[in-house]
Amino acid sequence: MTTIMPQSELTRKAIAWICEKQEEDRGGALNALIEEAAVRFNLSPKDVEFLQRFYRDKKD
Repeated sequence: MTTIMPQSELTRKAIAWICEKQEEDRGGALNALIEEAAVRFNLSPKDVEFLQRFYRDKKD
């Protein structure tokens, strides 16, 4: 049986997953990780845009 999660929970899980992958592979491309997280966590285009802004703003 599949558990339904709120979209915000999926976004939080995606951020945690991306952070974990970044720690494992410092040279990994962030955009590729975001795209993989979008597929893995079934994120909407709006959520992908949020992740891109989140990491862009975090970088500055």
